[in-house]
Amino acid sequence: MNALTKPPATFPESLRKLLTSSLLAASSGLELRKGDVLFRQRQRPRFLAFVVDAEIVLERTGQGGDPVVLQRVRHGFVAEASLQSGSYHCNAVVTSTGSAIAVPVEPLKAELATDNAFAMRWISMLNAEVRRLRAQSERLSIRGVGDRLLHLVETEGVDGVLRVGSGLKSLATELAVTHEALYRAVALLEKRGVMAREPGRLVVTPKAGRREPG
Repeated sequence: MNALTKPPATFPESLRKLLTSSLLAASSGLELRKGDVLFRQRQRPRFLAFVVDAEIVLERTGQGGDPVVLQRVRHGFVAEASLQSGSYHCNAVVTSTGSAIAVPVEPLKAELATDNAFAMRWISMLNAEVRRLRAQSERLSIRGVGDRLLHLVETEGVDGVLRVGSGLKSLATELAVTHEALYRAVALLEKRGVMAREPGRLVVTPKAGRREPG
């Protein structure tokens, strides 16, 4: 793990509501820099990372030798599926600088086994992640690049704003389109007054409807 570990300055509210006091006390802060590898495939899980304000992609090496992105996380837990596994299933690469919280695996397992209220909160969190992944699946079935992008902002942004600290080229991989096609779609949406591109983020204008062809 290349990330720098330090006591967390503060915990996100969603994490404070989810974890027990003992787990919060056992957790540590991570300073993430672009290019850091948080963990690698087949390593034994020692912690789960909760992304606060960075971006991490989970990836594996494809048959052709190029990385294949399995998931992109801008806020929330990374690699929850590895909690009950003997090894991580993929690599976790930082694509946008920021911070995260490392929650140790063994104490987390112990709390889930003994604290029913915490276990129910954990299940609710996983259910929310399933809904997010369903939205992602629906998004990839949308034909137009502009429509696909708007769907991403609506479902994963906050109040019509999507952070894109890693840039549009990285976002194109998540949308399963070429970066040239994504640049054209963004330019068209900007021309129509549907979207504005600002440093590090995309903003859907209030007058924009749920769909705008493109």
